[in-house]
Amino acid sequence: VGGDVEAGLAIAEMIASMSKPTVSLVLGGGHSIGGPIAVACDYSFIAETATMTIHPIRLTGMVIGVPQTYEYLEKMQDRVVRFVVNHSRISVEHFRELMFRTGELARDIGTILSGREAVNVGLIDEVGGIGAALNKLRDLASQRRQ
Repeated sequence: VGGDVEAGLAIAEMIASMSKPTVSLVLGGGHSIGGPIAVACDYSFIAETATMTIHPIRLTGMVIGVPQTYEYLEKMQDRVVRFVVNHSRISVEHFRELMFRTGELARDIGTILSGREAVNVGLIDEVGGIGAALNKLRDLASQRRQ
């Protein structure tokens, strides 16, 4: 899932601030703003066959104030990077390197990570499915009750 950066980041912030335990599971694809949403939880899973696309923020349509728009996009980019780094084990440097990598996507810059790769770079906590995610959620809930 990808989509609007502002809306996606607001959803991610809302999930991250929940008082109840949260667990995410990436099935199929967690692309674009789906990355921050996936890492917003207390613990994150990704299916072995799922992928995540990491790329810079983009804009389509007509732009009137280019310098102002560039500054806005740069600030949004920094907010996304900061959020992901603060909610995962990936470093700023490595996340930015994945985001701006060239040669991997046909007509774009960025990186596509498989399930295992997303765990190996520290973006997602564990490879697993719905059973593992539900078990982890139960564990987190019982830990909070104690």
